[in-house]
Amino acid sequence: MRVINMISDLMIPLIFVGIITYGLAKRVNVFESFLEGVMDGFQVVVKILPTFLGLVVAVGILRASGALELITMVLSPFSEWVHFPPSLIPIALTKFVSSSAATGLILDLFKVFGPDSLEGRMTSIMIGSTETILYTMSVYFMVIKVKDTRYTLSGAIVSNLAGIAASVVLTYILFGA
Repeated sequence: MRVINMISDLMIPLIFVGIITYGLAKRVNVFESFLEGVMDGFQVVVKILPTFLGLVVAVGILRASGALELITMVLSPFSEWVHFPPSLIPIALTKFVSSSAATGLILDLFKVFGPDSLEGRMTSIMIGSTETILYTMSVYFMVIKVKDTRYTLSGAIVSNLAGIAASVVLTYILFGA
């Protein structure tokens, strides 16, 4: 186990050294290429910042207005029928929009139920099995200027629902009820 931890600690520095060594061997100005990459990354950040802020504000409004609690109350009977704890509904819905907002809800859930509870384990599997659809689509499609998204949204929603269903099944298989 110590060897694995040591390798893990050295992996990122070794990757950096490998990239720099490869660049130098190919006679590339590594520092100039690095600065070009930083500038390109900064331009992407400037392009996506309005979208990011809009999504964060929208999630904040949903939380503060009580809309998430109302939706949870409406969906609770179905949720209990499929053995999905109602306390996870806000996290599942928020994850569709913003991973950081979902993380805040997860931390609140961990404080109430604990990370080793049924809810904690299920939400951990669910978050690892789903994606932030609206954020990802808006950012990626905006950057590459895609206008017609065709079936991306419907396909992403179906895959997220499959991830949520898998989290329920896997939690009960791995950890019982």
